[in-house]
Amino acid sequence: MTDLAKALATQLANIEKRTGKSLDQLAAIVKKSGLERHGEIVAMLKRDLGMGHGDANTLVHHVKGAGGAPAPSGAAALDAIYAGPKAALRPVHEAVMKEIGRFGAFEIAPKKTYLSLRRKKQFATVGPATKTEVEIGLNSKTLKAGGKIARLPPGGMCQFRARITSAADVDKALVAAIRQAFDEAG
Repeated sequence: MTDLAKALATQLANIEKRTGKSLDQLAAIVKKSGLERHGEIVAMLKRDLGMGHGDANTLVHHVKGAGGAPAPSGAAALDAIYAGPKAALRPVHEAVMKEIGRFGAFEIAPKKTYLSLRRKKQFATVGPATKTEVEIGLNSKTLKAGGKIARLPPGGMCQFRARITSAADVDKALVAAIRQAFDEAG
């Protein structure tokens, strides 16, 4: 089982614990709602079950995947993100995720071109920036720019970023910066 698959399994187990309902029960709630659009189902789960956005989003992908439409999660999401000329960057991505996985529980929300990593709020994004670089976006109020860490202009999705080209670039300083963002996110 890949690190991403393990993280998804952990998130689904945590959803069951937090809601007090099995995945089958949650799937039945989604199907019984009669809602079809992803965003509407996410909003319903947040409103009716008090779920966080990351959990609701993951559950909708899980339920829709179980219903026949492919869910953009797990290895399939990474296969799409790291397709073609970006395939060589996947080991770099996996080295980053391996280090983050040591911090503790967090949610992974696959997007079209990156993974969003959340605790109570998003603390990082990880995905290819170019054909030769993986970008790690970081959200932190106390992080300082320097080394691989660059401050981004205000108003964006992340306040800082690091771009790396190899697994060897996942050094102590980078891991410490990611850990700082992780800890601040809750």
